[in-house]
Amino acid sequence: MTYPVSYYSERLQPKPVPLPALAETIETDIFIVGAGLAGLTLALRLGEQGQTCVLLEAEQVGWGASGRNGGFVSPGFAQSLGVLDRKLGRDHAKALFAQSVMGAEFVRARATAMDGVIQGEGRLQVLRYNAPDQLQRQSDYMNKVHDRRYFVLSREQLAAELTSDTYHHALFDPDTFTIDPLAYALGLKQLLSAQGGVTLFEETPAVKLEKSGAGWLVATPQGSVAAKRVVLTGSAYLGPLYRPLASAVLPVATYVVSSAGLGAALDEAIRFRGAISDTRLASDYYRRIEQDCLLWGGRITTQQSQPHRLAELLKRQIVEIYPQLSHLKIRHAWSGLMGYAVHKMPIIGELEAGLWSCTAFGGHGLSTTAMGADMVAAALSDGDDRWRLFEPFKARWGGGPAGRAGTQLVYWGMQLKDRWQERRGK
Repeated sequence: MTYPVSYYSERLQPKPVPLPALAETIETDIFIVGAGLAGLTLALRLGEQGQTCVLLEAEQVGWGASGRNGGFVSPGFAQSLGVLDRKLGRDHAKALFAQSVMGAEFVRARATAMDGVIQGEGRLQVLRYNAPDQLQRQSDYMNKVHDRRYFVLSREQLAAELTSDTYHHALFDPDTFTIDPLAYALGLKQLLSAQGGVTLFEETPAVKLEKSGAGWLVATPQGSVAAKRVVLTGSAYLGPLYRPLASAVLPVATYVVSSAGLGAALDEAIRFRGAISDTRLASDYYRRIEQDCLLWGGRITTQQSQPHRLAELLKRQIVEIYPQLSHLKIRHAWSGLMGYAVHKMPIIGELEAGLWSCTAFGGHGLSTTAMGADMVAAALSDGDDRWRLFEPFKARWGGGPAGRAGTQLVYWGMQLKDRWQERRGK
């Protein structure tokens, strides 16, 4: 199985050769299903703590959402910190955010040692209507409560970074950064190979999971794994392997395009070199790549097929904001299937005796994959209980097909609310 065509897969030189599939029956203490960023990081952290494990991937390392996303690495969650503050209390919300900061620091430390993986610094959250006080309140909250370094850019200051009549103000976060996520996943694979202690199989789907004595047995098309402890990290690609978790993770697609070279026009439109996203509930997210190209993502949907004329659809969104880029040519267009939970938080913890979850990282940024992996690795190695911070966010049933339809309706409602707010703000 080759990687889907994207800006990231085109950069791969040389093209990676998959490791052999599992074709025997083996035993292990810890078995990880899914070699996306969460599974890879979990295996790496276990090895660093002296543990041995087996890691299984149905396709190739980073093949799913881990290797197809926008590459934003920022602390926080899809659920707002204000909501977490009200529901859980200030101390619990602060502890959760601090763990996500740790995850971002982990990614930065590893990615810095990988050639060409870090691609930009800082983040602008841009506002499409005139409400600077709203951004100032958010900045004050993050700086005072969560010890961040945010500040608000006026419309004049923002114009020095972005030339667009769409945006009014922006919130600047200097600590967010962007990476090539597929290159990072393959870099983690190399670290695992050099570290030892981890046996990785690619192109091997897990097709059945069942209790076996005091442990678990996982069947594959040509082999099986008997393990004392199993960790499920497969997110939206988990399938029917363990239905209580699979039914709690809604598969949500987002779409990304990258452009051909835009020359001086890109410098005139977008001078900022970090991550850019708007404050819409259903946001656009984008960044400069290479010398003069653009990577742009958006349009959340529960439909799992790539829409007709995807490139033209996203180009129209770009040109609405930056009419000076009307000559833009799309070079790559692809989709990614992410796993969301109905509570908008990751699902991290022990599901049954010896069966763990480290998944549902869609919409949170890449820092949370490292955060969750570190928590689970520490729990399996020495009984660390930081994972209990996520006990309020259990694997709740997402509603099946009706749940996916409901999620789509919620997304459309979010779009309408965004448009109403923008018209009112203008």
